[in-house]
Amino acid sequence: MTPAAVTPVTRFGLMNAYLVVEDDGLTLVDANLPRSAPAILRAAEGLGAPITRIALTHAHGDHIGSLDALAEALPGVEVLISEREARLLHKDASLDPGEPDSKVRGSFPGARTEPTATVVPGDRIGSLEVLAAPGHTPGQVAFLDTRDGTLYCADSYTTVSRVATTSATNWRFPLAAMATWDRPTALRTAVALRGIDPARLAPGHGPVVEQPGAAMDAAIARAS
Repeated sequence: MTPAAVTPVTRFGLMNAYLVVEDDGLTLVDANLPRSAPAILRAAEGLGAPITRIALTHAHGDHIGSLDALAEALPGVEVLISEREARLLHKDASLDPGEPDSKVRGSFPGARTEPTATVVPGDRIGSLEVLAAPGHTPGQVAFLDTRDGTLYCADSYTTVSRVATTSATNWRFPLAAMATWDRPTALRTAVALRGIDPARLAPGHGPVVEQPGAAMDAAIARAS
């Protein structure tokens, strides 16, 4: 795999979904905003492969907005979300015992589409390893492409203007931090993901960043 294999589908220059090439087709990471389905399907057509699965990092509306439209257009597509986040896909914002008693923030519009399966950290979705990434939401996950080191980090980091964690407000792009559930948890997740030393960072918001280690370190230092 090469960096060219990281294929974002971006709305308004800010909100990303990604198409990941696999031997059996494409994995779509997140479903972007509502009315993004035509652009996502065109991008898949351009890659010459079908979307066989949709892997959701979390249930905020800018990440599941086109899920129902895509599921309707793609009969039989797999839909995967973390076991913990599946409750938020059903608009259940209750907290588990032991979770920080912070307000679950952001838009959770829910979806008619039911997951075909749930995943937990350590599972594999094609070439993607599921990583725990709570903080922005209670059950957010990230995905690491084990072939080339690309980290699909969801909203653990953003890269609009600069790499930033969502554990502290980045006034260059404050929206993701404003929608973060528990900032101390989000900071611990940012540190844990930095420890993976990814080859590139593919965030929910902002451009893909090559060799992001130093920028991740700076983001953590600003938030600490």
